[in-house]
Amino acid sequence: MEIKITTKTGDQGMTSLGNGKRVPKDHPRVELYGTLDECQAHIGMARATCKNEEIKDTLLRLERDLSRFMGYLALFPDLSAPDVIWLEEIISKVLRSISKNKPSFVLPGESISEAALHTARTVARRAERIAVKLLRNKEIEENAYVFINRLSDALYALALWTNNDLQNRKN
Repeated sequence: MEIKITTKTGDQGMTSLGNGKRVPKDHPRVELYGTLDECQAHIGMARATCKNEEIKDTLLRLERDLSRFMGYLALFPDLSAPDVIWLEEIISKVLRSISKNKPSFVLPGESISEAALHTARTVARRAERIAVKLLRNKEIEENAYVFINRLSDALYALALWTNNDLQNRKN
């Protein structure tokens, strides 16, 4: 079976959602899941360069959750927003484990993984700014917005965890 990347028909700046509806490529919903796709790519870079297997496993789960979430946002049937509780558990776990070593100010760049997670965090914040407009217009549910809000916090915590792991490996 041949894999197709293009339809070769031209799209006139339109794309199809999972429910078959055609919308402009600059529709806020498309902007939102496209921004999360960018965020996911940075998480993938962090995972590919990370040395800690537990962090890598966490990042892989997050990437998988984001894939399903993007499908949900693109209105594919039978998909739901991921559970925000898991993100909150990551945040709590990291903060408990590094509370005494938590930096007051972070400059990304201690490692490629940590810098990629900070980049993913800033992209997640941009996604949140797009999502708030959709929430305000009742085009996404509040639980989807909350997931995006917690995503940036979890990515910050994961960057701290990655940096802390790097420091522990040096000692």
